Amino acid sequence: MVLVDWDNPEITIKNQAELLSLNRSSLYYKPVEPSPEEIAIKHRIDEIYTKYPFYGSRRITAQLRREGFCINRKAVQRHMREMGIAGICPGPNLSKRRMEHQVFPYLLRGITPGYPDHDEKDYTRVSKNWRSPDYCWLLKY
Repeated sequence: MVLVDWDNPEITIKNQAELLSLNRSSLYYKPVEPSPEEIAIKHRIDEIYTKYPFYGSRRITAQLRREGFCINRKAVQRHMREMGIAGICPGPNLSKRRMEHQVFPYLLRGITPGYPDHDEKDYTRVSKNWRSPDYCWLLKY
């Protein structure tokens, strides 16, 4: 760490770390360079992904195993996440209405509920009496 003076007899390492708002364990951390094997795997994952962008981690893992690499799917997922790549897949196919179905109006548009359950209560006339929707629901079944 450049900001810490390791040879200063006046200010201890503990005080310097506290002044910099750092943990002392982070001062001693030495980053490890990736191994040549890991670099080779990442290059091969990139080549496979470039050729087949729709492959996910499972198919890339299978391809790497066929080529002789000893690697599991979680390691491939980690490498793909580090490289910022993901397989192309279709998104959700939601909210597609069928044209033959009736469209019902949204009756609560423009109503701001003023208290709990304000928008849920509705009274319906059932055989000369006013009833709540709960009672009407029971009558249906």
